[in-house]
Formats: sequence, C-alpha cells, structure tokens
Amino acid sequence: MAGTGPAPKDPSRRARRNKDQAAQTILRFEQAEAPELPDFRINAGEDGLVEFVWPERTREWWDTWRASPQAEHFSSTDWEFLLDTALIHAKVWSGDASAAPELRLRVAKFGATMEDRARLRMQFAQADQADAGRGSSGAQAARERYGNLRVLPSSGDGKGPAAGGP
Repeated sequence: MAGTGPAPKDPSRRARRNKDQAAQTILRFEQAEAPELPDFRINAGEDGLVEFVWPERTREWWDTWRASPQAEHFSSTDWEFLLDTALIHAKVWSGDASAAPELRLRVAKFGATMEDRARLRMQFAQADQADAGRGSSGAQAARERYGNLRVLPSSGDGKGPAAGGP
C-alpha cells in the first residue's frame, strides 16, 4: 500500500543529511522449521528432577505461532527466542501474572497484535491486494454485477415509468 502524504524529498535537497554511523550488515536468510515444545526436567531442589508439564493453553499458543504467517520469516534464533517466550507464557498461564509484562514485550517483537504489526510495517497479502484494487473491481466485475440491469421505458409525461410509477 502506498504511504499517505506527499512524496519524500529528493535526498540532495534535504536540510539534514545525517549519515548512518555504522554500515548495515546484510545477512543471508535461512528459514528454520518450527520446533515442537520440548520435554524436559527441572531441578526441584533436594527432591531431585521433576518433569516440566506445558500448560494446555501454552501448547495451543505455540501451535498458533507455528501456523502464523509471521513464522514464514522466522530464523533459528527467532524460534529460540520464541521458545524462551513460551516458558514465560507457561508461567503466566500457571498463575504467575508478574511475568505478563515481559510476555507482552516479547510477543510484540513478533507482531502479535494489529498494532504490533502496524509498528513493524507488516501487512497481510489480502490487504495489499484490496488496497491495490485487485479485488473484484474492473470492467469484468462491473459487467457481472450490473449486466442484467435494463432501462425502463418512460411514460412520456415525465412522471416515472410507463407502468404507473409515482
């Protein structure tokens, strides 16, 4: 979708010509497969190791992220960060609300809400097509929509259709 407002100025005519302090590093993108939530044990003190059980809500949350459009753009480090975030999600859904702010900050980095996606300049493809007018517009769509309309003959008195209109 095109931006709103006037086109940007020619860079040579700008009042400020600040240069980036450091050069940008271009990385090769390698899409990573979404991992399963791992089974593991946690240290329960003198009692030994206890198996960690993921809350059902965290399993559903994880599956939602794995199926999300954003996941197509996740690298291995993104999945690692999201896996750590899953632990925070599990903590929240196990009753520890103190972890909720950290959870919100972390999922925002992945575009969890409409606001987050807008800030990250993410758009779904359907929105792009609708904004570009590639939906059901055009001459063919107009013929399909209005092709059966016919002009009614006039009664000649200027008061409406011949069939006794208003």
